Amino acid sequence: MDFPIFKTKKEGSRKFNLSDPKERQEYFTLKAGPEIEKVKKHIEAGNTFIAYLMGKKNSGKGTYSKMFAEVVGSHNVDHFSIGDMIRGIDLEIKDENKRKELVDFLEKNYRGFLSVDQIMDMLENRSTSTLLPTDLILTLIKREIAKRDKKVIFIDGFPRDMDQISYSLFFRDLIGYREDPDVFVLIDVPNSVLDERIKWRRICPDCKTSRSLKLLPTSNIKYNPETGDFSLLCDNPECSSVEMVGKEGDELGIEPIKERLDMDDKLIKQAFALYGIPKILLRNAIPVDAAKDSVDDYEITPEYRYTWNESEGKVDIEEIPWTVKDSEGREVYSLMAPPVVVSLVHQLVDVFNL
Repeated sequence: MDFPIFKTKKEGSRKFNLSDPKERQEYFTLKAGPEIEKVKKHIEAGNTFIAYLMGKKNSGKGTYSKMFAEVVGSHNVDHFSIGDMIRGIDLEIKDENKRKELVDFLEKNYRGFLSVDQIMDMLENRSTSTLLPTDLILTLIKREIAKRDKKVIFIDGFPRDMDQISYSLFFRDLIGYREDPDVFVLIDVPNSVLDERIKWRRICPDCKTSRSLKLLPTSNIKYNPETGDFSLLCDNPECSSVEMVGKEGDELGIEPIKERLDMDDKLIKQAFALYGIPKILLRNAIPVDAAKDSVDDYEITPEYRYTWNESEGKVDIEEIPWTVKDSEGREVYSLMAPPVVVSLVHQLVDVFNL
């Protein structure tokens, strides 16, 4: 598979703080203003579509779709995760009224080889590692979509298995929802990027905000003189500078999810080989030797390093470009989310001939 390098570099443009919503909007106007207007007008004229987001776990699927909604108007776009949908159903079946509504829906809409009683038993006793049957997933997706207005829909987590690839080709007909065009959005992220994201992830124990000691720090850094370690303090005003902590197992990086990542990789390759459905190819990382001519420096994910300034009694922070190696052993930079979304917008213009 060859994910092309999309050029976002604009000679002479100023540096944008991509973490600031106002500056990020100015950035999008500079990098894809005319294309964004074309996509917005296309959607507002009633030309919605369904996009299947396919990428490895933690590849940024939710981030990219939500940022796309930010640039074309959140009222025009819906994103939902199959995992979140299933977890929501886990809660529903514990509520007598919601359980009855689910059973009624399944009795009217489900077609497959299981009785509704068998399905409910499966839902009640399933483990997090068990994949639900494809025909059931399709029925539940239909139920989820039926709750929503006619918008662009980004579906995160389907297809999830090899047999679901072929089902997805006939997805619109199977659910009887609408005649919108559909598209695969395939995301390429090196495992080394995912590994570092997990290892350096920090969570606020109170508000559950997620940041990264190495890649996305808070505004407050704590230094422990006894251990020489640095940690993040949550900067949510409601948390009173609570120290953020790593999740249990995060120190192992991608090791516990390697099998899932391998399956995700196979699914992406299988989808890439299909005919008859447009594909948008997004790459999260770019070779270091290609970066100078392709992206602006501020579009590269920075790495943060800390030193304790004894004389001033504070933490000094150094920001440098973050480099990792891809599967071919090349040094690559990981990209910030906005340039990836710029690539998404430009490719949508091409896919729909706008």
